[in-house]
Amino acid sequence: MSYEHRRAMGEGAHVVTPQPAVACVPISSRRGFLTESLALGAALLAWQVGVPRAASAAEPKAAAGARPFKISLAQWSLHRELQAARLDPLDFPKVANGFGIDAVEYASQFYRGKATNRTFLAELKRRAAGEGVWSLLIAVDGEGDLGARERKARRRAVEGYKKWVDAAAFLGCHAIRVSVGNSKAAQSAGEDDLANWTAEGLRKLAEFSGGRGVDVLVENEGGLASRGSWLSEVLNAVHHPRCGSLPDFGGFDLPGGEGQDRYKGVRELMPFARAVNARARDFDERGEETKINFAQMLEIVTTAGYHGYVGIKYDGERLSERAGIERTKALLERAREQLGARHERRG
Repeated sequence: MSYEHRRAMGEGAHVVTPQPAVACVPISSRRGFLTESLALGAALLAWQVGVPRAASAAEPKAAAGARPFKISLAQWSLHRELQAARLDPLDFPKVANGFGIDAVEYASQFYRGKATNRTFLAELKRRAAGEGVWSLLIAVDGEGDLGARERKARRRAVEGYKKWVDAAAFLGCHAIRVSVGNSKAAQSAGEDDLANWTAEGLRKLAEFSGGRGVDVLVENEGGLASRGSWLSEVLNAVHHPRCGSLPDFGGFDLPGGEGQDRYKGVRELMPFARAVNARARDFDERGEETKINFAQMLEIVTTAGYHGYVGIKYDGERLSERAGIERTKALLERAREQLGARHERRG
């Protein structure tokens, strides 16, 4: 086992022991599928994807007084600086360290053409290690639709993601993040058909990534994936220990302007969670996010047994990106302190 994975286990990240692959469970009808799923029970639902509601047996239990979660930085928080070439993508770990953050989430769009460049990746890995920063995951976009209607298109998407799985393994990341269900073709597909196609694509990718020790995480990032119940059904149908979720506090905008109770959505996705993103867009005079109750969200996250990294994903326009990161970090730290004090009182 690599140094990075030993470190992940020691610091509370969700590290999953691979289990034998099983056949994908087709979603023939939403009502029938949900009935069968409920009959299995909550404990079995969690086992199916290899992420228990409480800490994994491979993960040390949080000691008394330990922090309820840790804080990482998503590279998207600096997307304006990166797009304007004011920040070298190789310097991202240094910036994170400057904020006092020891884990980062890369975004593939800032490393296009570099996924198979081992010289470049070795330099990125060297710089991260020099800053004492752990490479947590790579958020991958632009590699095709894992839930495409045509099987050939799904296979092309799987092939496109494979290079990022290999890059993640090389950097010591525990996962890549993928998006599903938000392409134009997906918007016109039936929910059950799209769920089956997506489950097939995810399973194929997870079968590949499992051999590299890398998880495939799905974010609620638009389209039907922004509906927690639908994405939960898909992940349950994938039924693979290397496939899970990355709940994003702000990713619950559905097609046609329909919205979902974001707290319900996060609660539905937490049994599958291997990472969490705290998306923030603006703050009030008290330093609270204007649309999302972070304290409530983090209570849901930690009650589900998750004590790994929660990633800062500042996505606002009013503040500079670095000021937004500082505000989000302060909000997470305040919520973490309150959670810790509450848990201590409960004994």
